[in-house]
Amino acid sequence: MFVCVTLWDREVLIKDLDVHAKPNTEFKITSSDSIKEKLSLLDVSASLKASFLAGLVEVGGSAKYLNNMTSSKRQCRVTMHYSTTNRFEQLTMSQLGKMVYPQVFEQQTATHIIMAVLYGAQAFFVFDQMASEEKTKQLIEGNLNVMVKKIPNFSIEGKGALKMTDKDKESVQKFSCTFHGDFEIKHNPTTYLEALDVYKTLPGLLGEKREKEVPVRVWLYPLEHLDSEAAKLVQEISWSLVSGAETVLEELNEVSMRCNDMTSDGFIRHFSDLKEKLYQFQGLFLQYKPVFQKALSRLLPSIKGGRLEEQVLADVLQSHKQSPFSSHLLEKWLNEKESEIDILRLYTDTMKDIPIMSSEGQLNKVLFDPKIDTVICFTFTSLFYDEPYLTVLMQYLHSEEFKKLQKLTNFIKNVETQPWFTSSTLSATMRVNLESFRGFAEANKDDKKTSFLIASVSDRSCPGASIYLYCRGKLMNPQFQPVSKPNPPVSTDTQPDRVTLKLLPSQTGETERYRVEYRAVQRGAQTEGQWTVTDTPDTQGTWTLSGLQAGTLYQIRYRSVSAVGVSEASEAIEIQTKPNPRGPEELSIKRVGLQAVQVTWKEPASEEERRSVLRYRVEYKNDRWEEWVAKLSKPGECVCTLVGLKYSNLYRVRVSAVFTEAETSATSQEAEVPPMQGKRIGFVSE
Repeated sequence: MFVCVTLWDREVLIKDLDVHAKPNTEFKITSSDSIKEKLSLLDVSASLKASFLAGLVEVGGSAKYLNNMTSSKRQCRVTMHYSTTNRFEQLTMSQLGKMVYPQVFEQQTATHIIMAVLYGAQAFFVFDQMASEEKTKQLIEGNLNVMVKKIPNFSIEGKGALKMTDKDKESVQKFSCTFHGDFEIKHNPTTYLEALDVYKTLPGLLGEKREKEVPVRVWLYPLEHLDSEAAKLVQEISWSLVSGAETVLEELNEVSMRCNDMTSDGFIRHFSDLKEKLYQFQGLFLQYKPVFQKALSRLLPSIKGGRLEEQVLADVLQSHKQSPFSSHLLEKWLNEKESEIDILRLYTDTMKDIPIMSSEGQLNKVLFDPKIDTVICFTFTSLFYDEPYLTVLMQYLHSEEFKKLQKLTNFIKNVETQPWFTSSTLSATMRVNLESFRGFAEANKDDKKTSFLIASVSDRSCPGASIYLYCRGKLMNPQFQPVSKPNPPVSTDTQPDRVTLKLLPSQTGETERYRVEYRAVQRGAQTEGQWTVTDTPDTQGTWTLSGLQAGTLYQIRYRSVSAVGVSEASEAIEIQTKPNPRGPEELSIKRVGLQAVQVTWKEPASEEERRSVLRYRVEYKNDRWEEWVAKLSKPGECVCTLVGLKYSNLYRVRVSAVFTEAETSATSQEAEVPPMQGKRIGFVSE
C-alpha cells in the first residue's frame, strides 16, 4: 500500500529531475497461466509478490491481468504481452539534502521514497478456447500459439483486408479475447479480429507526445538513509516463504479449476448423490481460500515491520499442509470423484440407447406409465455413502485451529474410506450384471410393453450395481437375473426333412421354453434370408425341427424364453439335411385288363437302401385330377397292379420308396398310360 506524501515541492522536483529517453518495445507470448508466470511478465519483485499474494495490492490497468485466472482445466489459453517504454526520470542526489517537509519522518507513515520512474504502457491480450476433451487440448493450444504469433506480422491489403486463409478465419472464430492494458480504448476486444484491430492502434493511443504514458516501473530509496528516526522496513520476507505461499495458492487454484470442471459437467446431473457431494465440497473449499489469504494479509505487514517473526508465516504454511485442506488431501478426494465419474461414464456409454433417470420423479413417471408392464433397470446402488472427509472439512472450518490457523491436533484421523468402485469383487459382479443387462435389453428392444432404464438408488444390500425388475410399477426383484445367451444347439439326428436338436436352458434366469430360429442359406450368397421362428411348449431336452427341405444347408439357433422376455440368440450352427434317396428306376407299364395296368420297377442298387425299404408307393393321376392317387405295394415286391382305370383316359404314373412312415425317396421318372383306341383286344391275366 503506497502513501501519497512528499518531502519536496513539486516545482523543485520537476526542475531538478534527470530525464532521458529510453525507448523500447517488446512482444511476448506465453501459454502458461500460473501465478509465477504472470508475476514474471510484469517483473514483480519478491517483496511486492508477497503483498499481492496476500491481497494487499489493488491492481489496475494492465496489472488486472494478474487476477484473470483460468477457471477450467479444459480452458486453453495463450497470452500476448505488449510492452513499450519511452522515458526515464530520476531524482538527482542534490535534492536529497533539501527536504521541505521533514515532518514526514515523524509521521511514520512511509518507509521509502520513489527515486526513479520508467514511463510507458503495457497490454495483455488473453485468448481462450475451450477444449471438449483433454486429448484435443494440445492441438488447440498449438493453434492458438500459431495464430497469436501472427498478429504483429499480418499485412494489410487495400482497404484493410487481411491476408488470412479460410482455414485461419474458421479457426479464429472460436477464440475469445480479454484485454487488460494501460491504454484508453473505445471498447474492449472480445474476438481475435477485434484484438488485431486494437493491437494496430496501440502506438497511437499514447498521444502525439506520448503524454498518456504511465509509470511501469519505479525504484525506491529507504527513508532511514535520510533520517534515522524515519519508519523503516525491518525485514523482507524470505524468498522461500514467498515461494511457499505462491505454491499453496497455485495448488488451491488448481483444485478450484478441477472442481469447476466437475460441477459444470452435465453428466453428473444424472446422479444427484454425486452432484450434491461435489457442490458441498466446492462450498467448503470456497470458504477456506479467502480466509487463508486473509491470514497472509494480516501477518505480512507485521513481519515487515518487525512486530512478528518470519516463523509465524512459516507456521501458517505448515498449518495449511497439516490441515484437511492440504493439497494432497484435496486432490486425493477429487481423484476419487473423477474415478467414480469415469466409471459411471464408462458404464453408461456402453448403454447409450438406454435413458438415464436423473431423479426419483423421472423413474416413477416410467414405472407408473399404464402403457408399460415391465421395467428392467440397471441400478447403481452405492453412490450414496458416508463421506467422513467432507465432515472433517466442515468441522475444521468451525474450529478454533482454523480461526487462528494454528497447528492441528486430530483433524486428519479417520478420513480414510474404501470407495465402492475400488473393490475388485464389486467390479466383477458389476461387469456380469452389465453384460447380462445389455444382452437382454438388445434382445427385447422391440417389446413395446417393456422399458429398459438406468438409475441410481441407494441400496446397501446390493452394493455396486444391480438389475431391478419392476412389474406394473412394483419392485419384484432387486437382484433380477435375466435369461442369458444359451449354449449353441447340438444336433442329435439329421434326416432329409427334419433335424433333432438338444437344447440347454440359460445359465441364469428362469427358462420357461425355447424359441428356435432357422433359415436356409446358400454359400457365397450376398444376402441372408429371414429367420423362421417356432416356440417349444416347454423346456424339454430335445426338439425336432420338421418340414425342412432335403439336402439343404440350414443355420439354426435358439433363445431362452422367460416370463418377462427372451435371451440373446445362441451362436448359430449349420446343419445340412440328408438328401432324399434316389427314386426307383426302369419303370415299366403293361396293360393287364381293360381297366388295369401292371407297374414294375427296379429296386435300389444300394444294399443299405434295399434293406431300409419297407414298401413302395405307386401314384397315378389323370390330367383332370388335382391330386395324385397313391397305392402301396406289398412288402419286398417291385410290382403293383392298378385297377379302375378308364381305358379311354391318359394317366401318368410314378413310384417312390417308403423307408419310414414319414420318410420317402425321391420319385421315379413319370411314365404314361396312353388311352386305348380301336377294337378291343385280349389281355394277359394278372
